[in-house]
Amino acid sequence: MQQPLAGKRAIVGGGSQGIGRAAATALAELGAEVLLLARNAESLALAAAGLPAPAGQKHRWLSVDNAQPEALAAAVAAELEAWGDAHILVNNTGGPAAGPVLEASAEAFLSAFTNHLLVNQKLAQLLVPGMKRAGYGRIVNVISTSVKAPLHGLGVSNTVRAAVGNWSKTLATELAPSGITVNNVLPGATATERLTAIIAARAGRTGRPYSEIEDEMMAEVPMGRFADPAEIAAAVAFLASPAASYITGINIPVDGGRTPNL
Repeated sequence: MQQPLAGKRAIVGGGSQGIGRAAATALAELGAEVLLLARNAESLALAAAGLPAPAGQKHRWLSVDNAQPEALAAAVAAELEAWGDAHILVNNTGGPAAGPVLEASAEAFLSAFTNHLLVNQKLAQLLVPGMKRAGYGRIVNVISTSVKAPLHGLGVSNTVRAAVGNWSKTLATELAPSGITVNNVLPGATATERLTAIIAARAGRTGRPYSEIEDEMMAEVPMGRFADPAEIAAAVAFLASPAASYITGINIPVDGGRTPNL
C-alpha cells in the first residue's frame, strides 16, 4: 500500500474505540504517526499498540478529558514539545446523551458545548501555527448527519453538532489562504457503542423491544444496514490526505443514503 501520509503526524480524538480508533488505523495505514486522545488509559494503550506501522511509526497516546479543555490543550502542548508539530487533527468524541430537547438541562447543553466545540477550538488554536510552519494542515471533524437534518430524540446533539458545523465552515474560510483544509465527516447510524446506547435509551423511554427499534432504524437506511466504523474512517483518511488538497469547508455524509437532502 502507498503511504501518502508518511512523515505526517496526526492527532485523533476518541481514539480508544469506535470511529476514532478506526480513523487512527486508517491514517496509520497511510503512514501517519498517530497520537490518540481519550480518557481511559488502559484502552488507549491497547489501541495504540494495535495500530499498524508500515513506515516504522511510533504511535502515542494521551489520557485527557474533554470536559477540561484548558487542561487537555496543555497536555497536548507538552506532548508536542517532544513529538513535533502535528499536521492532521481529527476532532472526534462521544455524543451527548439521547433525549428530547425540551427535557434537556442547561448543564447538558454546556457540557456538550464544552466537549465538542470548545475542545475543537483549543486544539485548532494550538495546532494551526505548526500546520502553517509545516506547509500542510488537515482538520477533520467527525460530527453527525444531524448537521443536515435533525435526528429524532437527539435534542442536545442536534443543537451542538450544528454549532460545530458552522464553526468548521468559518474556520475553513479563514484558513484557506494558508492551504489548511477543514472539513466534516457526517456518520450515519454506525455500529458503535454510541449507537447501542441510543437504541437502548429509546427502548427505555418507549417500552419497546431493543430489536424492534434496531430494525426500525436499519429500515431507514436505503442500503439496509448500519455502517462499519472503518467506512467512516475511510472518508476521514481521504480528507486528511494530499489528494484532498482542494476540498475545504464541506460536509460529507457517510450514511448509506439515509439523509433526505443533498
